[in-house]
Amino acid sequence: MTAGTDKGRVSLPIRVIPRARTDAVVGAREGRLVVRVSAPPVEGAANRAAIALVAGALGLRERDVRLERGAGSRDKVLSVPASARGVLERAMK
Repeated sequence: MTAGTDKGRVSLPIRVIPRARTDAVVGAREGRLVVRVSAPPVEGAANRAAIALVAGALGLRERDVRLERGAGSRDKVLSVPASARGVLERAMK
């Protein structure tokens, strides 16, 4: 994981795989958390689904997870509160 911190937040690089059969956090690959979502990549649906899934996996509220970069790409960078760093590091193993 190449998580950086900025103003009390931790960066989380993810790779989103849209139109999957089920929603799941698959694990880490090439320094990114791999997230499969059933939502299509249309009008931000896959982004919203990925944010909801990551928030649930980390025990956070959806509004605590922000999309920082990659709105139109499969490779994205989310940010989460620094207080979630421990949970995040375990998820990236």
